[in-house]
Amino acid sequence: MPIIQKHKAMQLNLTKPLAFFDLETTGLDIGKDKIVEISIVKINIDNSEERLTQRINPGMPIPLESSKIHGIYDKDVVNEPTFAEVANKIALFLKGCDLAGYNLIRFDVPVLVEEFLQAGVDFDIKKRKIVDVQNIFHKMEQRTLIAAYKFYCDKDLTDAHSAEADTVATYEVFKAQLDKYQNIPYTDKEGNTSTPIKNDIAALHKFTHYTNNADLTGQIVYDKNNEEVFNFGKYKGQKVSEVLKSTPAYYDWMMKADFPRYTKKLLTEIKLRALTNK
Repeated sequence: MPIIQKHKAMQLNLTKPLAFFDLETTGLDIGKDKIVEISIVKINIDNSEERLTQRINPGMPIPLESSKIHGIYDKDVVNEPTFAEVANKIALFLKGCDLAGYNLIRFDVPVLVEEFLQAGVDFDIKKRKIVDVQNIFHKMEQRTLIAAYKFYCDKDLTDAHSAEADTVATYEVFKAQLDKYQNIPYTDKEGNTSTPIKNDIAALHKFTHYTNNADLTGQIVYDKNNEEVFNFGKYKGQKVSEVLKSTPAYYDWMMKADFPRYTKKLLTEIKLRALTNK
C-alpha cells in the first residue's frame, strides 16, 4: 500500500491532485528505450501524500552505461513485472492528477505516454496541467537538480539518480521555489516583465512550457495561428492537414516509420479531423 503522510511545510494550493514523478530508463531514446523504475509522489488536494515506487522489467537488456547512472542492473528487474502488467495500476494512481517533475516535458512525459500506448492504456495527457520544476529552475537560476537541492533546501542530495530520492527532492525544491520567487519579477527575452511564480498550477503550467510542440517530441508543432505543422523533413513548416490531404502516402510512411506512438496518434487525430470537416 502507498505510504500516506501529511507534509508540515508549505501547503500547495491545489484544485486537483498533483503527481510528481521520475523515471529511470534503459536509455534516452524516447521511441525505443524503456522504463526500469517509476516513482510517484502524489500530493492530494488536502496536501496529504501518497507514494508509489515500482521497478519494471523492460523486456530488453539495460545498457551498462545506463546502469552505472541509476544503479539498476538486469538482475535487479528480472523478476519484476513488465510495464504492461502494471500499467492499469499506475494509470489508476495517476487518475485525475496534474503532473510535475524535473525535465518531465522533454523526457519523462513522452516516455511514460509511449509505455501506456504500447500497453494499450489511453493515458490522456491533454487534460492535465504539467509543471516542469527544471524549467522554473533554469529560468530563475540555471543549475542542476543536485545544485538546486543544495541551493533551495540547503541539503545534500546523497542518493541522486535513485528515482524516489530524485522525486522527493524535486517536490521539496518546488515548494522552496514557491517560497523564494513569489512576487519576484521575471523579464523574458522580449522584455516583458511579470511575476509568474505563484501558488497556482495553471500559472506554473504556462510559465514552465516554452515549446510550441503539438506532439511530445517536436515532430509536429503549432504555428502562429495555432495550427499543426510539420517540424522536420521536406514538408517542414507546412500544415499537417494539407500535407495529408495532398499526399496521403506520407501518412502511411509515417505510420510505418520509427516515430513515437504519440506522434502517430496525433497524426491520426489530425487526419480524422480533416475527414470530419470535409
